This record gives sequence, C-alpha cells and structure tokens, in this order.
Amino acid sequence: MSTAEATVATLLTHGIETVYALPGVHNDHLFDAFHRAGDRLTVVHARHEQGAAYMALGAALATGQPQTYTVVPGPGLLNSGAALLTAYGMNAPVLALIGQIPAGAIGRGLGHLHEIRDQAGIIKRLVDNYAYVGGPAEAPAKVAKAIRSMHRGRPGPAAIECAIDVWGKRGKVAAIAAPAPERAAPIDDDAVAAAAKLLAKAKRILIVAGGGALDASSEVTQLSGMLQAPVLSYRRGRGVLDDRNPFSVNLPIGRDLWAEADAVLAVGTKLNPMTAWGIDRSLAVVRIDADPDEPARYAKPKVALIGNAAPILRRLIDGLGRLNPKRPARRAEIQERQARMRARLAKLAPQLAYLDAIRAELPEDGILVDEVTQMGFAARLAFPVYKPRTFLSPGFQDNLGWGYATALGAQHARADVPVLSINGDGGFMYTANEFATAMRHRIPLVAVVFADGVFGNVKRIQQEQFGNRLIASDLANPDFVKFAESFGAAGRRARGPEALRVALRESFARREPTLIEVPVGPMPSPWEFIHMPAVRGAKRLP
Repeated sequence: MSTAEATVATLLTHGIETVYALPGVHNDHLFDAFHRAGDRLTVVHARHEQGAAYMALGAALATGQPQTYTVVPGPGLLNSGAALLTAYGMNAPVLALIGQIPAGAIGRGLGHLHEIRDQAGIIKRLVDNYAYVGGPAEAPAKVAKAIRSMHRGRPGPAAIECAIDVWGKRGKVAAIAAPAPERAAPIDDDAVAAAAKLLAKAKRILIVAGGGALDASSEVTQLSGMLQAPVLSYRRGRGVLDDRNPFSVNLPIGRDLWAEADAVLAVGTKLNPMTAWGIDRSLAVVRIDADPDEPARYAKPKVALIGNAAPILRRLIDGLGRLNPKRPARRAEIQERQARMRARLAKLAPQLAYLDAIRAELPEDGILVDEVTQMGFAARLAFPVYKPRTFLSPGFQDNLGWGYATALGAQHARADVPVLSINGDGGFMYTANEFATAMRHRIPLVAVVFADGVFGNVKRIQQEQFGNRLIASDLANPDFVKFAESFGAAGRRARGPEALRVALRESFARREPTLIEVPVGPMPSPWEFIHMPAVRGAKRLP
C-alpha cells in the first residue's frame, strides 16, 4: 500500500467516511487514495481552506464524532488555522491531514513551494496530538492513535503531517486493526462520596453545565430535580437541560444565583465567564472534568472528579440517594426570577422578535449556528434550546466569520435535520464564497444575513467610548438576494420578523441552499447581560 492508501484505510476502519478538503499538489497521492476508496468515502471540496476546516468543525460539533479535513502545507495550513484553533478551544474532535514539502528538504530553508519554517511547531500549538508519518508502515498506528486521542479523556483536535514524496511511497503494511474498545476510566469513589456529602448538606446549589456535559443530559436533568438545583448553561452546554424545564436558567439569572449559592456543581465547563464573578471562601465548588488539569486552573475546588460526566454523575446520584437529602421546592422561585428576567430582556426587543420567529419555525431537533453578531449575542441569552448539540457557538475564541462554513459542515453531517445559520453582514462575508460549496454538494443549509452595513459592535464602542470617532466600521455589501441567485440558489429578502418566519417555513420545506437577507438598523446593546461585575466582594480571577 501507499502511505496515502494506508491512511485512508485507517480512517475508514475507524468510521470516518467523510473528508472536507481542498486539493493541491502536495496531497495529490492522498486524493488519488480518496478516489480509490470509491463510494466508501465522501470528499466535500470547499473553496477555501478555512471553509474546509470549519466544515469539519461543524460536523464534529453537531455529531460529537471525529471529523477530518485536509489541506496543503504553508498557506493551506495557515488558512485553516482559525478553525483548528477554535476546535481546540471547543474540545472538538477534528483531525487535520496536512501536507508537507519533500521530506529531505524539511527545515533546510530551500524555498520549496509552500515551505514554512517549523510547520510542525505551529501545528503542535493548535492540537492535542500531532504525528509526522514517514512511510506506509507507520501510517495505520499513527493515524489510529490520533483518532483515539480525539475522544479519549478531554476531546480535541489532532493532526497528521506527511510530505509530498511520502504520501505515494509504497511498502508493506500490517493488517489495519479495528478500533480497540474504549475502557471506562476508573472513578474515584472516595471523591464521589465527598462530593455527595457536600451537596447533601448544601442549601442552595447551582449546577453549571458546559460542553463536557453534552452526553450527560439525562443525568444532569435527574440531579437537578433531586437537588432542586437550577442549571446554568451559556453556550457550549445549551440544551443539556431542556429550556422548557423551569430549572434551566440563562447567564444573568445564573449570575444572581451564583451570588447566593453555597455550592456549585460544575460539569464539563471552564467556568468562564463565571470566573469573572469571583469565588470566595464560602462557595464550595465541585468540579467534574475529563481533563485532570482543568479543575484547579483558576482556583482549587473542594472536590474534583476526573472523567466523563455521565458515569460520574450516575455514581453521584446513587450516593445522594443513599444520603436522601431533603430539599424545599424551588420551582416557583426560579420561575419568578425568569419572569423578572424576561421583563429586563425586553430591552432587546428587536433581537427577541426575530429569535421568536426562528424558534417558531426551527424544529425541536433543528440546529442553530450563531455568529459574532447582535443576533448571536442575544441568542446566547434568550433563544430556547431543547436538545444537546442543537446550538453551536464558537466558544472562547468567539471568532467573527466562523458561522456559515461551520453550519455547512453541521448540515452535511446532519442531513436528517434542518440547520440554520444566523449571520451579520460582516461575519457572513468571511466565508460567503462557500455558498459555491453548498450548491456543488447540494447542502440544504438555510442562512439568514442580518444586514446593517456596519461592524455593529465596533461602531457602538467607537460611539460610546471614543467620542464617536468612527473608523473602519462601515461596510460595502452586495445585494445578498442577487448574490444567492447568481449561484442558481434561492435568495429572499424578509423585512421584519413575520416576513422572516414565512421565509423560513418555505425555505425549510424546499430543502435547498438558501440565503435570506434581513435588512436591519442599529440594535440595543446586550452587554449588560453578558459582562457582569464580580459578586459579594469575591476575588475576581484572571
């Protein structure tokens, strides 16, 4: 087999049947191996390397399963870097297959096509697992190890690097082994007992659920009811507790509850932005995380439980059941808080009206992909989410322009449900070229572009903090309807929430690539609900 053929065979053996890609001479033998795989492998070719990488990211976030993209070295790697960095920040299992210059020239500075100094060093700073494949015999083991690394313990991206003259190198390859069954990580029963005892004694508990809780929805729901504990999820953890459950609370309510809590159970979360609210000595924190380095990163918790959330939570529920903690009902209290918050959020009425229209038309299991835009910020606070992995948001990188291409990957991987991409006109233009990819591969993504002709946050800051000295915040836009139509796609314009609702209903029914332009003006600032001060004199953490 060739190195490329051994790599592809290993991908297929491990259940990876799609590659998001942009071809180039450094990877010609790899693409020939893709072709030889026939209908066992689907190649979705993008129009830019960042599009390919973001599509793999979206597919990984929507499914929770490893996804793969491939690009050429140098500029190709760097173009995909923002998506790979975001995958690292979001603990997303994305495998990057990256080409290299001829093996004998690496590190010599000879000026080969796409040569970059210490490419391996750059890659290693963006992923959890890196390997250079030097020939066919070593490809299966190194590729398999990279795939295993992406969902063992803390999930995250991995990368395989291979030189232009190595992909096609042929040699004997040992039989490619099937994936080894995952062994359950041992659970520290003493730590579980200590956590159960602490939570049984606490009077006012807040549960914070992050991306590490996405596969523990039923356990979090059961524990919330048992402890009468509200559950705060802000971005990655949205949907872990169905927002129709009265104990599901948004960020500003969570901040108030944090100030009153005597115990916090943090499940698979960095506790960011909660760390800005501060932790004082009276607040007992129990942390569950797959990464052993995470719990004490900001402040040492009372109890740390290391491993996957679902089995640990089941053990914790059993322990609490034996202690039989009695809790006064808090449902009425939480519902009253939510009513007061709805009154406060009325300040964001323009955004909320559009979000209501979207929620009315997007099915319960449909996926919303947000953006760094006024509608995206409001969605993180007020868009009801009913199931895990149905609200995708870019994590702490919060990188403008991630949304459309990421949503394409989510829609391709989850062809069984509708996916909606919401964008500002600024962010959409980062990957608007991938509309060509949607058409080429008939990916029925519906995208909404809220067009106001400015970078809204930039302009507001310049107005409010810099004496209205405006610079580099205005935009020149195309006619987005004609833009879509130029690809032969459906383009629509919706003026107002009701018109958007009608357009969404018809677009979801048609199941084809669609772009809906929504002309808007300035929108109210959401920042008072997102950036909130420290509480009760607590120490604000870095």
